[in-house]
Amino acid sequence: MALRKPKSIKHNGKTLAQILEAHELFFSGKDGGARADLTGADLSGADLSGANLSGAILRNANLERTDLRKAKLPGADLSGANLRKADLRNTDMTEAILPGANLAEAQASGVEFFRCDLSNVNFERAQLRNVNLRLANVNGAKFSGADMGVAILRETDLTGADLSGVDLSTTLLPKGLTAAQVQKKSA
Repeated sequence: MALRKPKSIKHNGKTLAQILEAHELFFSGKDGGARADLTGADLSGADLSGANLSGAILRNANLERTDLRKAKLPGADLSGANLRKADLRNTDMTEAILPGANLAEAQASGVEFFRCDLSNVNFERAQLRNVNLRLANVNGAKFSGADMGVAILRETDLTGADLSGVDLSTTLLPKGLTAAQVQKKSA
Protein backbone atom coordinates (compact mmCIF):
# COMPACT_ATOMS: atom_id res chain seq x y z
CA MET A 1 0.00 0.00 0.00
CA ALA A 2 1.52 3.32 -1.09
CA LEU A 3 1.78 6.13 1.46
CA ARG A 4 -0.39 9.22 0.99
CA LYS A 5 1.48 12.44 0.22
CA PRO A 6 0.86 15.60 2.32
CA LYS A 7 -0.36 17.45 -0.81
CA SER A 8 -3.19 14.93 -1.26
CA ILE A 9 -4.51 15.10 2.34
CA LYS A 10 -6.95 17.86 3.32
CA HIS A 11 -7.89 19.03 6.80
CA ASN A 12 -10.19 21.98 7.53
CA GLY A 13 -9.98 23.24 3.94
CA LYS A 14 -6.18 23.19 3.63
CA THR A 15 -3.77 20.57 2.37
CA LEU A 16 -1.50 18.94 4.91
CA ALA A 17 1.46 20.36 2.93
CA GLN A 18 0.13 23.92 3.49
CA ILE A 19 -0.43 23.23 7.20
CA LEU A 20 3.12 21.86 7.55
CA GLU A 21 4.62 24.88 5.72
CA ALA A 22 2.77 27.32 8.00
CA HIS A 23 3.85 25.27 11.05
CA GLU A 24 7.49 25.46 9.95
CA LEU A 25 7.19 29.27 9.73
CA PHE A 26 5.49 29.35 13.16
CA PHE A 27 8.16 27.12 14.67
CA SER A 28 10.99 29.30 13.35
CA GLY A 29 9.23 32.52 14.46
CA LYS A 30 8.63 33.88 10.96
CA ASP A 31 5.67 35.92 9.72
CA GLY A 32 2.70 34.02 8.29
CA GLY A 33 3.25 31.03 10.50
CA ALA A 34 0.55 29.10 12.34
CA ARG A 35 0.80 26.19 14.78
CA ALA A 36 -0.39 22.98 13.13
CA ASP A 37 -3.78 22.05 14.61
CA LEU A 38 -4.61 18.63 13.26
CA THR A 39 -7.15 17.70 15.93
CA GLY A 40 -9.17 14.71 14.70
CA ALA A 41 -7.42 14.69 11.30
CA ASP A 42 -7.32 11.50 9.25
CA LEU A 43 -3.61 11.17 8.51
CA SER A 44 -3.69 7.39 8.23
CA GLY A 45 -1.11 6.00 5.85
CA ALA A 46 0.51 9.43 5.35
CA ASP A 47 4.19 9.98 4.57
CA LEU A 48 5.32 12.32 7.35
CA SER A 49 8.87 11.01 7.59
CA GLY A 50 11.22 13.75 8.77
CA ALA A 51 8.33 16.22 9.31
CA ASN A 52 8.73 18.93 11.95
CA LEU A 53 5.62 18.67 14.11
CA SER A 54 7.21 20.14 17.25
CA GLY A 55 4.43 21.48 19.47
CA ALA A 56 1.73 20.49 16.95
CA ILE A 57 -1.78 19.61 18.11
CA LEU A 58 -2.74 16.11 16.97
CA ARG A 59 -5.42 15.25 19.56
CA ASN A 60 -7.52 12.24 18.49
CA ALA A 61 -5.83 12.23 15.07
CA ASN A 62 -5.79 8.99 13.08
CA LEU A 63 -2.14 8.22 12.30
CA GLU A 64 -2.60 4.48 11.77
CA ARG A 65 0.14 3.06 9.50
CA THR A 66 1.61 6.56 9.06
CA ASP A 67 5.34 6.88 8.34
CA LEU A 68 6.76 9.22 10.98
CA ARG A 69 10.37 8.00 10.83
CA LYS A 70 12.80 10.68 12.05
CA ALA A 71 9.92 13.13 12.58
CA LYS A 72 10.26 15.84 15.22
CA LEU A 73 7.40 15.78 17.73
CA PRO A 74 8.82 17.38 20.92
CA GLY A 75 5.98 18.86 22.96
CA ALA A 76 3.34 17.69 20.46
CA ASP A 77 -0.11 16.88 21.83
CA LEU A 78 -1.11 13.40 20.64
CA SER A 79 -3.73 12.79 23.35
CA GLY A 80 -6.01 9.96 22.25
CA ALA A 81 -4.28 9.67 18.85
CA ASN A 82 -4.37 6.38 16.94
CA LEU A 83 -0.78 5.44 16.05
CA ARG A 84 -1.51 1.74 15.58
CA LYS A 85 1.08 0.13 13.30
CA ALA A 86 2.71 3.54 12.69
CA ASP A 87 6.42 3.68 11.88
CA LEU A 88 8.00 5.97 14.48
CA ARG A 89 11.58 4.72 14.30
CA ASN A 90 14.12 7.31 15.49
CA THR A 91 11.44 9.93 16.16
CA ASP A 92 12.01 12.64 18.79
CA MET A 93 8.99 12.79 21.08
CA THR A 94 10.67 14.55 24.02
CA GLU A 95 7.98 15.91 26.37
CA ALA A 96 5.19 14.88 23.98
CA ILE A 97 1.70 14.48 25.43
CA LEU A 98 0.16 11.08 24.60
CA PRO A 99 -2.37 10.07 27.29
CA GLY A 100 -4.74 7.43 25.95
CA ALA A 101 -2.90 7.11 22.62
CA ASN A 102 -2.88 3.75 20.82
CA LEU A 103 0.60 2.62 19.75
CA ALA A 104 -0.26 -1.08 19.48
CA GLU A 105 2.05 -2.87 17.03
CA ALA A 106 3.88 0.40 16.28
CA GLN A 107 7.48 0.35 15.07
CA ALA A 108 8.89 2.67 17.73
CA SER A 109 12.50 1.56 18.14
CA GLY A 110 14.95 4.35 18.87
CA VAL A 111 12.21 6.79 19.95
CA GLU A 112 13.04 9.51 22.47
CA PHE A 113 10.14 9.41 24.97
CA PHE A 114 12.05 11.50 27.57
CA ARG A 115 9.65 13.21 30.02
CA CYS A 116 6.57 12.19 27.97
CA ASP A 117 3.08 11.76 29.36
CA LEU A 118 2.42 8.16 28.32
CA SER A 119 -0.38 7.54 30.83
CA ASN A 120 -2.84 4.89 29.64
CA VAL A 121 -0.99 4.43 26.32
CA ASN A 122 -1.46 1.07 24.60
CA PHE A 123 1.99 -0.25 23.58
CA GLU A 124 0.85 -3.87 23.17
CA ARG A 125 3.08 -5.82 20.72
CA ALA A 126 4.99 -2.62 19.82
CA GLN A 127 8.67 -2.62 18.85
CA LEU A 128 10.28 -0.49 21.58
CA ARG A 129 13.95 -1.43 21.28
CA ASN A 130 16.45 1.26 22.32
CA VAL A 131 13.77 3.70 23.50
CA ASN A 132 14.40 6.28 26.20
CA LEU A 133 11.55 6.37 28.73
CA ARG A 134 13.45 8.31 31.42
CA LEU A 135 11.16 10.44 33.60
CA ALA A 136 8.11 9.44 31.50
CA ASN A 137 4.69 9.00 33.08
CA VAL A 138 3.74 5.40 32.25
CA ASN A 139 0.91 5.02 34.78
CA GLY A 140 -1.76 2.79 33.22
CA ALA A 141 0.35 2.08 30.11
CA LYS A 142 0.04 -1.42 28.64
CA PHE A 143 3.32 -2.93 27.38
CA SER A 144 2.26 -6.60 27.16
CA GLY A 145 3.94 -8.38 24.27
CA ALA A 146 6.15 -5.37 23.47
CA ASP A 147 9.82 -5.81 22.53
CA MET A 148 11.67 -3.59 25.01
CA GLY A 149 15.24 -4.77 24.41
CA VAL A 150 17.80 -2.24 25.69
CA ALA A 151 15.04 0.22 26.66
CA ILE A 152 15.96 2.88 29.23
CA LEU A 153 13.56 2.97 32.19
CA ARG A 154 15.93 4.65 34.65
CA GLU A 155 14.23 7.36 36.74
CA THR A 156 10.83 6.12 35.54
CA ASP A 157 8.08 5.33 38.04
CA LEU A 158 6.67 2.02 36.82
CA THR A 159 3.73 2.09 39.25
CA GLY A 160 0.54 1.21 37.40
CA ALA A 161 2.29 0.11 34.18
CA ASP A 162 1.46 -3.34 32.77
CA LEU A 163 4.76 -4.97 31.79
CA SER A 164 3.42 -8.54 31.96
CA GLY A 165 5.09 -10.90 29.53
CA VAL A 166 7.78 -8.37 28.54
CA ASP A 167 11.41 -9.55 28.42
CA LEU A 168 13.23 -7.01 30.59
CA SER A 169 16.57 -8.86 30.68
CA THR A 170 18.41 -6.17 28.68
CA THR A 171 16.31 -3.21 29.86
CA LEU A 172 17.90 -0.52 32.04
CA LEU A 173 15.53 -0.52 35.00
CA PRO A 174 15.18 2.04 37.81
CA LYS A 175 17.92 1.70 40.42
CA GLY A 176 17.18 -1.02 42.96
CA LEU A 177 14.58 -2.80 40.82
CA THR A 178 15.08 -6.19 39.18
CA ALA A 179 13.18 -7.57 36.20
CA ALA A 180 11.55 -10.13 38.54
CA GLN A 181 10.30 -7.37 40.87
CA VAL A 182 8.85 -5.38 37.96
CA GLN A 183 7.13 -8.49 36.56
CA LYS A 184 5.67 -9.31 40.00
CA LYS A 185 4.21 -5.77 40.31
CA SER A 186 2.63 -6.09 36.85
CA ALA A 187 1.03 -9.48 37.55
